[in-house]
Amino acid sequence: ERSERPERREGRRFEERSERGGRPAGRGGPARGDGGRAPQKGRGSERELSREARARLKALRSEFDPADEDRRPDDERDSYQNVPGGIRLQKALAQAGVASRRASEELIADGRVTVDGQVVRRFGARVDPERSEIRVDGMLVNTAPDRLYYALNKPRGVVSTMWDPEGRPTLSDYAGQTEERLFHVGRLDTETEGLILLTNDGELANRLTHPRYKVVKTYIAKVPGPVPREVVREVRKGVELDDGPVEVDSFRVVENLEPRALVEIRLHEGRKHIVRRLMEAVDHPVADLARTQVGPIGLGTLKTGTMRALTAQEVSELYAAAGM
Repeated sequence: ERSERPERREGRRFEERSERGGRPAGRGGPARGDGGRAPQKGRGSERELSREARARLKALRSEFDPADEDRRPDDERDSYQNVPGGIRLQKALAQAGVASRRASEELIADGRVTVDGQVVRRFGARVDPERSEIRVDGMLVNTAPDRLYYALNKPRGVVSTMWDPEGRPTLSDYAGQTEERLFHVGRLDTETEGLILLTNDGELANRLTHPRYKVVKTYIAKVPGPVPREVVREVRKGVELDDGPVEVDSFRVVENLEPRALVEIRLHEGRKHIVRRLMEAVDHPVADLARTQVGPIGLGTLKTGTMRALTAQEVSELYAAAGM
């Protein structure tokens, strides 16, 4: 009773090894529970990779989120093909300022996001932010990081160009320091103040200024007052100018006082000095003129001589107004 027989002790050790799935240290090598396979030293070591390969591996790990698979709707699938080397769709939406990543995932899960014309419901879908056409609720989203969109409240006396050979103040004096070349969307004459858009998106700039797309611009003009009703009717009906008729989208009197009145003119034409010539033709020459809105973008509280970046929502609304 005080000592156990050798064969019984060895039998109990064998049972313990079987339960652990390994074998004891000894002549057969160190104990392990991997089915008898010894680890292969050095194989797959990240230290053996080049610096570029390690950097790429780190980037891939930062992109991977196992939770994406857990949150993917199991009852919905799509046929969208991932862009090799692309970024996750919800990340592209978040970077574009559409919504936070989690809110972007909700948009995706609800089937409100399309990529290149296909509804995408997978949170792990990968896109190219510079080339993929991404839309939310049918509205195009700007995901290209190098696309710039600004609203500037141009002061009176500033030339609507980025450079002037006569040395007069230009839009570039107010546009700040940007490496990208910016286009001004349309022009305002030197004595007209108000909203002008700046962008490096050439296609959007062309569409916003082309009469074919009928993007409406809104102006407030100070004219001699009061303005008779017959003048209001005449302007709304259309006025013949020396280079052809002009038809306004709307015309109303904002403030009808004497000796000055304020009128609002909305039109999609862009002929030179069109508002001043229109009001001159009905014997109410413009004393002061300001543009307050271009399509869906308004001046709001933007102070004279200052500029701000457009929001993702505003850019999408501009795309829609330009038929993009």
